[in-house]
Amino acid sequence: MTTRLGDVIVPSVFENYIQEQTAERSELFQSGIIAEGLDLDLGGGGKLFEIPFFKDLSGEEGVRQSNTAITVDEIESGKDVARLHGRDKAWGAEDLTAELTSGDPMQSIANRVTDYWNRRMQALLIATLEGIFAEEDKLVHDISKDSADDDSEISGEAILDAKQLLGDAKEQLTAMVMHSYIHTELQKDDLIDYIPDSQANVGWGTYMGNTVIVDDGVPVDDDNDNKYTTYLFGSGAVAYQDAPVENGVETDRDSLADENILINRRNFLLHPRGFAWQEEDLDQVQDDDGNNVDPDFPSNNDVEKEDNWERVYELKNIRVAKLLTN
Repeated sequence: MTTRLGDVIVPSVFENYIQEQTAERSELFQSGIIAEGLDLDLGGGGKLFEIPFFKDLSGEEGVRQSNTAITVDEIESGKDVARLHGRDKAWGAEDLTAELTSGDPMQSIANRVTDYWNRRMQALLIATLEGIFAEEDKLVHDISKDSADDDSEISGEAILDAKQLLGDAKEQLTAMVMHSYIHTELQKDDLIDYIPDSQANVGWGTYMGNTVIVDDGVPVDDDNDNKYTTYLFGSGAVAYQDAPVENGVETDRDSLADENILINRRNFLLHPRGFAWQEEDLDQVQDDDGNNVDPDFPSNNDVEKEDNWERVYELKNIRVAKLLTN
């Protein structure tokens, strides 16, 4: 007997299940790069959400003096701004239920959907990073050359220099996302550590005590002697929060085509802390009538644009840096 989506999926239960598994299975969540806990009210509408913060205390202390009042300074505040993302995807039964006739069909489907969304979250994060690093080049350490040599390749020295971009706050950078080629080069040099019981190891090992995540979606400049990007992160560098979606999960059936359909819609914040969204440059899209209209949500291409970002944290309070090597 064929297993149908409507037989194994209760939409409201499945939606919560996917959200829980996203954090449980994602390397980005496991490594601490992405952290939940914004606790914003995302159910009241709107696409831009303000995240107020207090700036650090500054100024020189006074020298005590009799008959002289102490000068009282105020603590300054700032405003971070996060943009709501909206994404959707539908799958046909052939991809999801062809062999789900035994075991736990719901678990099998959930694993596939969760892994899909984790890959897409990583793609969105990488696009976002390209946007914020274009806006703030003080967080980029570039040792790549048009003609590669030993001095332009990945090394412990290069990573330490990238961390130094944050000065005495450099120790907050504790994780790295790199291309598989860079990871392999480090493995060849026997520089990747594999410690099974280490919380820093999410499956790819560690390097210099830093969590390593491998993703071939990081930028590679093939036309310029293979310049590779490696990202360095601190814990909680990126904030995440799911937003309520009406009919976030639906199942449907096209009886004439003998096809089961799973529909997934998601609204969420995926925001680099310390960079306020500006909504300056969004690509227009076509509606069903072929008209060019403003988009309801930014695309990956939109978040890559530097005009859409502005740094609002002090440089040392930013928890990301970028390293370019050959």
